[in-house]
Parts: sequence; C-alpha cells; structure tokens
Amino acid sequence: MPSRRITDIDPLDRPREKIEKKGAFSLTDSELIAAILGNGTKNHDVLTISKKVASLLEKDNLPSYDTLIGIKGIGKSRASVLMACFELASRYAVPVEREQIKITEPQHILKIPEVAGLAYKPQEYFLVTTLNGASEVISTRIITKGLLNNSLVHPREVFADAITDRAAAIICIHNHPYGNPEPSSEDIAVTRQLSEAGKILGINLLDHLIITKGPVTSLRSLGYL
Repeated sequence: MPSRRITDIDPLDRPREKIEKKGAFSLTDSELIAAILGNGTKNHDVLTISKKVASLLEKDNLPSYDTLIGIKGIGKSRASVLMACFELASRYAVPVEREQIKITEPQHILKIPEVAGLAYKPQEYFLVTTLNGASEVISTRIITKGLLNNSLVHPREVFADAITDRAAAIICIHNHPYGNPEPSSEDIAVTRQLSEAGKILGINLLDHLIITKGPVTSLRSLGYL
C-alpha cells in the first residue's frame, strides 16, 4: 500500500501547518511526532509511524534507540532524530515546585497541567484528582483511555489512589473529543456508581467534570451529584 505523504493531507490537518496557525499546544502527541519526522516511507505513512511512537511514550519510560528502529518506517536516521529530541527535552525538563492548586469551582481544574491539554486529545481520557480536606490538589492520575463505561471505570481503580493519598475527596475528569459538552447516559451512570462507592469508603466524589474546548461541564452543577 503506498504511503500517504504529508502533502496528501488536507492543509488544515498537516501538523506543521497546524503549529503555524494554532500553536504546538493544539497538536496531539502523534501529530507533534509527525511534525518532527516530516514524512513517512514508501510503505509506511508518517501518521501511522507517529502513532506507534506516541503509544510508546505513554508508557513510563522513553523508548530506546533499539526500540525505535524496531518500528517499521523508522530507520537509523529517524531514530537518531527522535532520540535527540527526547534528550534535549529531558535536559530542559527541570523539576519545579508546583503551585498548590485549590479547587473551589469547576474552571479551576484547568490549572492542573495533566488536565489542561485534554480538550485536544483525540480519544477519551478518564482522570482522577485527589484532594485534601482543604480542597487542595494532592495528585492527578490517568485511570483509563477509551470510551467511558462502567466496565472500564471501576470504583476499585478510581479510589485506589485516593486511599493511598489519604484523600478527603476526589474529582473525576474526562474529555469529550467530539466536542459535545453534555454528559452522556454512560457519564451519568458512571458518576452515580462512583458516588455510591465513595460514600461507602468515606471519600466524597466532589464532582465529575467534562472537558471540551468550551467551558468545563460540572455534573454536580447539573444535579447528577
């Protein structure tokens, strides 16, 4: 199957053009990698290659040189370019002390770095933010990726970190890549299930927030909590 070159893609969807028009922050991880690589190969288009690299980056450790050249479409040259980017990024990724974030209204959730870019993710992410008794953020973690339903978002997974953090409350967050800010029936069902589980554990589900490119949607404000 012939490769799909960047020039074959609609100009509005080309990664480098999107950076020019909207800024790098608007790109997904795989699009950023595609912007770095530029083009694919004869048999492997750059977007497919980039998605494979992005899936590796979602794991705890950066992929090694040998892992990268094992991906079809990435030879020694492309692997070297990516390794150089990883190294440069790591040199400037100096740990800084985060400002203590206090959540007193839905929009405050966007102050959390892990949440701020969710509106631009191409698939659904479900995150949980744990809070202390003063509504200050303890941590934010990804629970699952993919369509939201009761089988994927189990109370055991949601509250495990809250118990570890000795949290007083949690806020659940997920994004709607398709842009509709209204909660689905699955969103509502999951919210009610988690709320009941929280009551048993003594950990309050403070809110369930939906992230899109518009205002944050609060299921508590809508009366579902």
